[in-house]
Amino acid sequence: MLRDRTDSRATLWRTAAGQRGYFTAAQALEAGYSYQAQRYHAQHGNWLVIDRALYRFREFSDLPGEGDEQLVRWSLWSKGRAVVSHATALAVHDLGTANPSRVHLTVPRGFRQKSDAVTLHRAELADSDIEGRAGYRVTVPSRAIAECAADGDDQDVIDGAVAEALEQGIVTRRKLLHAAQLLGAGAELGVERALGALS
Repeated sequence: MLRDRTDSRATLWRTAAGQRGYFTAAQALEAGYSYQAQRYHAQHGNWLVIDRALYRFREFSDLPGEGDEQLVRWSLWSKGRAVVSHATALAVHDLGTANPSRVHLTVPRGFRQKSDAVTLHRAELADSDIEGRAGYRVTVPSRAIAECAADGDDQDVIDGAVAEALEQGIVTRRKLLHAAQLLGAGAELGVERALGALS
């Protein structure tokens, strides 16, 4: 029995390690923890209760963070369906001065979950619009910039993000304009203004 518990913990730890220490009740169940065992670990403080059916190993909360741990939490909350986007994606890419007060997530149109802590945007993203990070996914820089422009975010934020992205060589003017065209006139205008400011 002890060996089974050790195996369960090792299995769950491996899963959680790739998710900054977070794991879902379903992942714990799959690793061998019954719902009763999960309640025990949560009540005795072995696991931190983050949200309904979402936990984190206490050991990870004591480690220095990289600043994006909460994004893993929201990915798990969405069952992997949400992609970090808009101003939050700019912050992840460290482009410009974006510092949103809420986490921006893009979810499929049929997504039903809600939370006051996040701003949800509904869209179907192409694989080329997304890149993977440790435990979550984020829109690529060109898409993130276009999303902010389409939303009418502060032009200074967009200008700074465009300038830095071009300077770092992670986007091209052509790629930025193409991403903006896909999101409509508002995005095109914001991106064109930012590019014009560089001329």
